[in-house]
Amino acid sequence: MRVVIQRVKSSQVTVNGQIIGKINQGLNLLVGISATDTEAELDWMARKCLDLRLFPDPDNHSGRWDKSVQDIGGELLVVSQFTLYGDCRKGRRPSFERSAAPEAAEKLYQLFIEKLRISGLKVATGEFGAMMNVYIENDGPVTLLLEREADN
Repeated sequence: MRVVIQRVKSSQVTVNGQIIGKINQGLNLLVGISATDTEAELDWMARKCLDLRLFPDPDNHSGRWDKSVQDIGGELLVVSQFTLYGDCRKGRRPSFERSAAPEAAEKLYQLFIEKLRISGLKVATGEFGAMMNVYIENDGPVTLLLEREADN
């Protein structure tokens, strides 16, 4: 499983010109599911996204990142992104062999969203499989790649 996690001041996703998901301060999560992912990877990734200290403490002017999205009561925008498993090492067209099949990926994507919602934070989403436009007001900018491969 791969997630591009971005600290944002705001973010929104549109489909056919209509806003379908929108958040204020929090995290934008672009989510890629691999063919080998299981619920164990989802559990680890949800905890990591919720617990990572990516926000400065407004009372501590050191600029140090001491607060998680949960600590600040932030919001989450979760967008499916199968292209995170695009392999561009050979040829001129990406290979998506490591991406999960759409049916399996959608099931795991929805389960990942449920795991994030347990936190009580606002969780907005894109539309799985749709052509989407994602607008991101990246704060910092802070962008990290989180990765968790299935244990074999």
